[in-house]
Amino acid sequence: MLRIGIVGCGGRMGRMLVRQTLETAGACLAGGTERPGSTLVGQDLGTLAGMEPAGVTVTDDPAALFASAEAVIDFTLPEGTRIHADLAADTGTALVVGTTGLSEADRARLREAARRTRIVQAPNMSAGVNLLFDLTRQVAATLGVEYDIEIVEHHHKHKVDAPSGTALGLGRAAAEGRQVDLDAVSDRVRDGHTGTRVEGHIGFAVLRGGDVVGDHTVVFAGPGERIELTHKASDRVIFARGAMRAALWAADKPNGLYSMADVLGLG
Repeated sequence: MLRIGIVGCGGRMGRMLVRQTLETAGACLAGGTERPGSTLVGQDLGTLAGMEPAGVTVTDDPAALFASAEAVIDFTLPEGTRIHADLAADTGTALVVGTTGLSEADRARLREAARRTRIVQAPNMSAGVNLLFDLTRQVAATLGVEYDIEIVEHHHKHKVDAPSGTALGLGRAAAEGRQVDLDAVSDRVRDGHTGTRVEGHIGFAVLRGGDVVGDHTVVFAGPGERIELTHKASDRVIFARGAMRAALWAADKPNGLYSMADVLGLG
């Protein structure tokens, strides 16, 4: 039984991760944390997740959680993930990171921490989305620059980062397929008189509204034809399932920074 901890356990995703841990064969709940001063501290994690009491309570001490858990799942914020990466390195605890909005400096910090533990990081933990990353890379590598690449994403009105981490991951996959640097060819904002589209650029369009869990489409628009690859998420549980799969997979792996492509065996 792999002892799994959940940081940020009181949020919508955190509660879903608690439920998924309690329902997954081969896993048991080591604990969960929330910010100091949270009214959730002291509550039973099972009750918090809408289940029977689990006999484990919410704390505000991530260091103690990392010391007692064998793996920790983190869907918090970049500032929290930076702290958790250091704790994972210090304790040798496996860390699964689904946090979005990470900077290049944050990713460098994860790479450094992964020298001393196992870290799985992905902008999206869904098996379907990670297959979409792989397909996007393949199509981009096959088609020439006469096929314009546009990435369209739609999320609920409460999402705070744009484009989404998944959209940026799709952009990176497309850029890898074409063997170019995404930062050099990315069009993130269009407004006013922009001129004609630059050949080889990768465009992003962002939609926000309602309660959309997450829709992503990669468009390859060429002369006389258009190819569209789409993934639509209707339930956040797919992210929790993917994170749990990653935690169990990483348990016996050597230290290093892994992706969901590694977990899924996509190469």
